Amino acid sequence: MCHVIVTCRSMLWTLLSILVAFAEVIAFMSPDWLLGFPRSDSSVSGAGVDSGEYRPSLGLYSRCLRVGTRGVGVSCGPYAGTFGEVASGFWKAAMLFLAAGTLVLGCVACISIFSLCFQSILKKSIFNICGLLQAIAGLLLMVGLMLYPAGWGSEKVISYCGPEASPFRPALCSLGWAFYAAIGGTLAAFLCAVLSAQAEIATSSDKVQEEIEEGKSLICLL
Repeated sequence: MCHVIVTCRSMLWTLLSILVAFAEVIAFMSPDWLLGFPRSDSSVSGAGVDSGEYRPSLGLYSRCLRVGTRGVGVSCGPYAGTFGEVASGFWKAAMLFLAAGTLVLGCVACISIFSLCFQSILKKSIFNICGLLQAIAGLLLMVGLMLYPAGWGSEKVISYCGPEASPFRPALCSLGWAFYAAIGGTLAAFLCAVLSAQAEIATSSDKVQEEIEEGKSLICLL
């Protein structure tokens, strides 16, 4: 018989697991990892188009640029048509680690929804398994984030950040919100791993067992 068990700690873990997975997916796909040095676009003119300074942005595989055609503003899209065209070998490695970590977090987010009804897999606690996976995902993301600055010496980054750009030195560029979102998601992944243990304690408490013995199928505890 399926017992739906909802506690504050298990619900917090489930919601945070889903939020972390979404944050990492959005950060991975965003072009706002690096913001290039301010530049003017004198070729843009006409009503409704800002001809002042702007900052192009560069992501792991995408970018945003001002298109100097009348009536067209910022254009965003992938600069790399294939994986081999990614700006740097370090970025390729970073993408693999970040993608692997994000995939694991996405799988855990899906499993966490079912944890309301199923608390074990093959007689193993679903919370403990998911917590371990989230810790592994956090390590994968951490490695990816450490590799990312090593690729700042590539030709692509130099064109955005100036000739002084080098590994771990973005020169005239500044870090965009996507990089900070990825860091926040990584830290939150480790927090989820800790909260999974608390969720396990909450759903296997004596009070929950008493309600199960009373025949209740929906158990909600603060």
